[in-house]
Amino acid sequence: MVTTAAELLTVPEVMARLKLGRSTVYDLIRSRRLVSITIGRARRIPTDAVRDFIVNEIEEAA
Repeated sequence: MVTTAAELLTVPEVMARLKLGRSTVYDLIRSRRLVSITIGRARRIPTDAVRDFIVNEIEEAA
C-alpha cells in the first residue's frame, strides 16, 4: 500500500488522536507497536498505522 503525504501524521497529531503524551507515543514507536517513518529529521506516522494500533489494542484487550 502506498501512503500519500496527506495520510501522514505528526507526533503531536497522534498524541491528540490517541490522547497520549509525547513520551508514550515515542515509546510505542521505539517498541515498534506504532509504525513510523522518518523524512529528514521529521517523524511521521501513517494514519493506517494509528488505526492498526487501535485495532490491535482492542483485540488484545478482548
